[in-house]
Amino acid sequence: MTSETDFIISCRDKVLSGKKISQEEAQRLISVSDDSLCALSGAANEITRKLCGNLVDVEALINAKKGKCQEDCSFCSQSAFYKTEIDTYKLLPPDVIAKNAMLAKEDGVKSFCLVCAWRGPTEKDFEQITSIIKKINEDVGIEVNCSLGFINQDMAIKLKKLGVKRYNHNLEAPRSFFSKICTTHSYDDRMKTNLIVKNAGLELCCGGIIGMGETRMQRLELGLDLAGLAPEECPINMLVPQKGTPLEISTRLSVSEILRTIAVFRFLMPRTILKIAGGREVYLANDQEKVLLGGANGIITGGYLTIGGNSPTDDFQMISKIGLEA
Repeated sequence: MTSETDFIISCRDKVLSGKKISQEEAQRLISVSDDSLCALSGAANEITRKLCGNLVDVEALINAKKGKCQEDCSFCSQSAFYKTEIDTYKLLPPDVIAKNAMLAKEDGVKSFCLVCAWRGPTEKDFEQITSIIKKINEDVGIEVNCSLGFINQDMAIKLKKLGVKRYNHNLEAPRSFFSKICTTHSYDDRMKTNLIVKNAGLELCCGGIIGMGETRMQRLELGLDLAGLAPEECPINMLVPQKGTPLEISTRLSVSEILRTIAVFRFLMPRTILKIAGGREVYLANDQEKVLLGGANGIITGGYLTIGGNSPTDDFQMISKIGLEA
């Protein structure tokens, strides 16, 4: 047994005993050699199974309002700042959204997330959103989550009263890298919204995107900040370069780097639903099973905001194949 493996096991045991690993220990974990990557993923899987069980959280989403966003996030094809040639539309009618929620439920999906491409909802927009949530509650009966951008305390409280379980607002990038990917709002703006969500009693879904040019240590920086927020769910997206955006040409992350990041995030957030989201089909292909046996315990199925994804049937089969449940 190597000294690296000994160290990984000692960190695993520390987490399983209810203690937190230090920043220095996290830095050492994320820097282990490729020879120790299997041990790192295995330890992350042990933490997941013992603290979270065998259940994989499967969620579907709908891009309820697409494109023409006034923020300049350099990874996003929905930004009005860039000529990306995607189709755009205003907030979809309640019937259309409820129908999609019903299809997700019939596919066996447990939760359905409403996502809107804007800085945040106006009062009129928010009234429409509340009507949509009420319709889903009445007609479908599926867990509803929301990702509506920047919201105030009153909005957060109203969402909680409507029965919304979880609110998504990603940090997107590490603080030290954030100004390179967005200038129309700040990292602190995002942090503030996440605190509003928590204060309202909503569960927090907060993650980010890896592979935008940040360093390995910056990915760890993001993980440490996320752990500080203690989100109930943390989606990890892998950049899929979109034509017309500033990140159209980007260096592709290796599978080993993705596995390394996910494993260490599990050490940092041992009881969080660590969800593999956008880009998993592109980057991981047949290695998706390794991620679900290497620290992750959640996926988004059926496609994302502007790109497609695996079908729910394929995803449920994958989960069953590796002996997990959904």
